[in-house]
Amino acid sequence: MSNKCEICGKGPQSGNLVSHSNRKTRKVSKPNVQKVKAVVDGTPVRVSACTRCIRSGKVEKRSAM
Repeated sequence: MSNKCEICGKGPQSGNLVSHSNRKTRKVSKPNVQKVKAVVDGTPVRVSACTRCIRSGKVEKRSAM
């Protein structure tokens, strides 16, 4: 599964883990990306969308038939 949202383009972010002794090591925070069957141009397509886009309604889910 890709770590990039196909709707908003959100991807992995990097930063530092800082210990009590102030040592720094790199870390990667990945977005919560889910595979969802969505309607794109009238046809159901499987897309990778972050949960923020799914929850806010930017992804039109396919209706159960």
